[in-house]
Amino acid sequence: MKKIETSTNKLGIPPSLLCGYLGILIFMMGDGMEQGWLSPYLLERGMSIQQNATLFTAYGVTIAIASWFSGVLAESFTPRRTMLIGLLIYLAGTAGFVGIGLDSLDFPTMVITYALRGFGYPLFAYSFLVWVSYVSPPGNLGRAVGWFWFVFTGGLNVLGAFYSSWAIRELGHIPALWSAVFWVLLGALFALVLNKAPFKRNEEAQQNKWRELIKGLTIVRTEPKVAIGGIVRVINTTAQFAFPVFLPTYMAEHGFNTTEWLYIWGTIFTSNIAFNLIFGFVGDRLGWRQTITWFGGVGCGITTLLLYYIPQYSGGNYWLVMLAGIAWGACLAGYVPLSALVPSLVKKDKGAAMAILNLGAGLPVFVGPAIVGLFIGNAGTEGIIWILAVLYFISAVLTRFITLPAQDTDITNRMTVTESSVLSS
Repeated sequence: MKKIETSTNKLGIPPSLLCGYLGILIFMMGDGMEQGWLSPYLLERGMSIQQNATLFTAYGVTIAIASWFSGVLAESFTPRRTMLIGLLIYLAGTAGFVGIGLDSLDFPTMVITYALRGFGYPLFAYSFLVWVSYVSPPGNLGRAVGWFWFVFTGGLNVLGAFYSSWAIRELGHIPALWSAVFWVLLGALFALVLNKAPFKRNEEAQQNKWRELIKGLTIVRTEPKVAIGGIVRVINTTAQFAFPVFLPTYMAEHGFNTTEWLYIWGTIFTSNIAFNLIFGFVGDRLGWRQTITWFGGVGCGITTLLLYYIPQYSGGNYWLVMLAGIAWGACLAGYVPLSALVPSLVKKDKGAAMAILNLGAGLPVFVGPAIVGLFIGNAGTEGIIWILAVLYFISAVLTRFITLPAQDTDITNRMTVTESSVLSS
């Protein structure tokens, strides 16, 4: 047991939260299993791409709201209780969406229940992130947060994609969705029951819940650079949630079946989770802003265009598209240092700064499908790709304005040398 604690400490994972990390990995695998194939499946059953976009947009709105609330609720009611609330909401939404809405293709019911389901994972996962921030020693916090994003992305985008490629083939689409309930409950068992880590309540947050909640918005007025960081965080993963709405259909036009696309999608995020850790070290060498600007903004802009044009000009070559996807997934991790940079902009109210980043992490689930729904009719697939690429280039420019305060001599001195000492996401 002591050997395990020593090993996890060296890796930056608080030993008391080890079961929690495993629980997040399994929970997110169940939650994200339909991401890569639900849109084409619904198109096959007769829904339009605009209806798909509406469905995913409604889902994204509730994710954004829950992402913003998660930090304050976790501090006020403890992460364990907030995570339990998220679990129960997820189960209720899934039962309504799969059992009622999807079964009869009742679109209004589908929108309402899928949106309800959207409250689930932010309350579950992002509340655990608050737990991590309280339990981790200051010297290990960056690595601990980095590992959170590793298991979060690994479950949501990698294991979910690979498992679903097997499940829809062997079980069928609807039974595969029901099987997600098993994985979510198993993840909750590890994160809520087997995880015994303590949590010391923030008494001030308990007594002033509304003030803390409002502070999560007013900080963008008092600290404009935090707002810029939030915008960059939105752009970071907007394409990630726009792609599943239209890219599987586009790839099918160039000869890729659903299984092949799911393997590409899963491999993209295998690359991403590896580079989530790598870019922490790259940031140590090049600096936070440099890494975000060039690898994140510029890199994602270029590789987004490659994902569109390579299938056309390579005759649907599977491996070239796979390489373009791997490159995009790697560049997506170039935004890793943002969660270290933005909280460092303020001496106090770091929780409020993190609330803006959490909101920025949740909004793309709404913004991505909304962009597709608004512009796919007039701009087409090529127009959507260019919109997403230009957004990435804009984020590179915005990042140049996120400079640390001159009076913070300790951080500023470290930035002069390395500009980063924290692995985050």
